Amino acid sequence: MIKIRVGQGYDVHRLKAGAEFWLGGIQIPHTHGAVGHSDADVLIHVICDALLGAASLRDIGHHFSDKDPQYKGIDSKLLLKEVVRLVTEKGYSIGNVDVTVCLQEPKVNPHIPRMVEVLAGVMQLPEEDISIKATTTEKLGFVGKKEGVAAMAVALLYRRP
Repeated sequence: MIKIRVGQGYDVHRLKAGAEFWLGGIQIPHTHGAVGHSDADVLIHVICDALLGAASLRDIGHHFSDKDPQYKGIDSKLLLKEVVRLVTEKGYSIGNVDVTVCLQEPKVNPHIPRMVEVLAGVMQLPEEDISIKATTTEKLGFVGKKEGVAAMAVALLYRRP
């Protein structure tokens, strides 16, 4: 019998003029970027939380505290690689991840193929096991007012006995 576990992640980051905008492991040219202790890659952060949650390994903040200077400005791909190692070490394999990014602008869809390619390499998964979708909030709320970016993810883990 295969043991299956599902985890979910949710994160938001404020947008700031002049900051670099990292999303899905790639830098996207834009006038505003996300602000955070690391590179503020909200898409990778929600994948980390979904994977950690599915494996009952708490959350990204537990493993990579924003109070720890070693993580200041860190490339979130390195955090994701470590999360994949922790999940694998616990005996799980990743089935798939599904992410939704909520962002008024810039348009994310043109960048999705490259994000999937980069994330597949980091997680050692086939590209078909990574789904990234993007939506606006029809100009409603902090996302619609271009004040921030939000993302949600679901991950499936499995373990064979």
